[in-house]
Amino acid sequence: MAYEPIWTSDPSKLNKMELVKLEKDGLDVIRTIIEKYAKEGYDSIPEDEKNRFKWAGVYEQKPKDGYFMMRVRINSGILSTDQARALALIAKDYGRDLMDITTRQAIQYHWLRIEDMPDIFKRLEAVGLYSYEACGDCPRTIVGNPLAGIDKDELMDTTALVNEVNDFFLLNRDFSNLPRKYKMSISSNIYNNAHAEIQCLAFTPATKTIDGEEVLGFHAWVGGGLSAKPHLAKQLDMFVRPDEVLKVAIGVTTIYRDYGYREKRHHARLKFLVADWGAEKFRDKLVELIGDMPSRGEDKTVGWQAAYFDGVHPQKQAGLNYVGLNVPVGRLSADEFIELARLADEYGDRTLRTTVSQNILLSGVPDGKVEALLKETVLERLTPTPKPFMSRTVSCTGNEFCNLAVVETKERARTVAEYLDSRVELDEDIRIHFIGCPNACGQKHIADIGLQGALVKTPDGMVDAFDIAVGGILGPGAKFNEPLKGRVKGDDVGSVLAQLILFYKENRSAEETFHQFVGRVGIPAFQEKLTQILAS
Repeated sequence: MAYEPIWTSDPSKLNKMELVKLEKDGLDVIRTIIEKYAKEGYDSIPEDEKNRFKWAGVYEQKPKDGYFMMRVRINSGILSTDQARALALIAKDYGRDLMDITTRQAIQYHWLRIEDMPDIFKRLEAVGLYSYEACGDCPRTIVGNPLAGIDKDELMDTTALVNEVNDFFLLNRDFSNLPRKYKMSISSNIYNNAHAEIQCLAFTPATKTIDGEEVLGFHAWVGGGLSAKPHLAKQLDMFVRPDEVLKVAIGVTTIYRDYGYREKRHHARLKFLVADWGAEKFRDKLVELIGDMPSRGEDKTVGWQAAYFDGVHPQKQAGLNYVGLNVPVGRLSADEFIELARLADEYGDRTLRTTVSQNILLSGVPDGKVEALLKETVLERLTPTPKPFMSRTVSCTGNEFCNLAVVETKERARTVAEYLDSRVELDEDIRIHFIGCPNACGQKHIADIGLQGALVKTPDGMVDAFDIAVGGILGPGAKFNEPLKGRVKGDDVGSVLAQLILFYKENRSAEETFHQFVGRVGIPAFQEKLTQILAS
């Protein structure tokens, strides 16, 4: 370690995982995987080492019988077609053709074996991609604007900034032992494409008049996060010029490393330190490290579109378009990914872009090629014109592969969306998020309707069920959804949601969104309706 780990003065106040990390840096496991475990096989891996596998971007998948899941970092979700083909071929050769897009714009694999890891790492590195630190107590995949560089609604192209911050932290042992996971986003889009309020550290577009000249830059937010105790990030009284983003990121991460809580794993995220310190004290400490900074300027975030881009849209480059495709619950095959790469080469700018809504964009499509592109067979399923509920349904991995989830979510979410699309006609989009455990990888707290998996006892035994929350939103006026009482059996979710949505449809004001309706009628009205539905 090049720094002094000041938190080690009293080892009795460190949780078990902290002691494991002090014995061996998480990054050391990458070499051990390549040189030892890949040769000696699954049975040679000690339990502590399996915990360190996260630093390689790898988790044991359920039911812990020799297979692993892996996440691959994708800065701002922007991929070249060469990178896309490499990812698809890894899934084809080692991952049973399965690829998931995550809510952090990453690609996730399943069914990987330890013996295959060295070749997978090698293939990724050959095209400039890495799974390293996509998981673990370290700076993870940096979320960004998937439209960076082509966006009419961005103040500046943030591609280079995201790459700069990523390159600094990736495999940097000064920051590979943080108290817990650490998530950043950098976007200059005015519609909050990178979900700033739920990040540990986020940069959002801002301007400030300095010496009589309007300067483009960012505001910084700290302490956001979901899980069992969600927190909205707090904005610091600070204006950040583009060339100071890395300096601020280093300062915030240093504070978290040195002062973050390490006694209890469930109370170690940056959000807890920020909640205790407050934004003003946090800013003061940050300034001690990085020097004085200007006070905040003018926020340029004007709303939130939840990072959805269905259909054909003009880019800021005249005559070019991007096409937003729906990937149902974020899951697609290797062959579909290869086909999308072909389309990007043939019709676009040789680029694919993943979104935090678990979808994909094709960019750089000339006006004259749009019609032919839309006739391609692969776009029948991965369509730019999805049905309303399928277009706005998000799901975590669920207990099909995840050891923490208590229920299956991917297929449940897909079938519920299909059910709603077949029975409810609505001219307003409603975002529905499914999660299988309190960790909230499916980000249920920010959904119009969030569903969290649980179990209920029936005469036939324990069955899958879900708790429902309503009214979440990000952007100006950000607010987490609020839970309703009354656990819904998994097989009844579609019917119950249909009735709740019809309650909204039949009682809303003209052009009133679901979130606005929840705010107007209140949680008690939804609770009364849900209680009535469950009693019928």
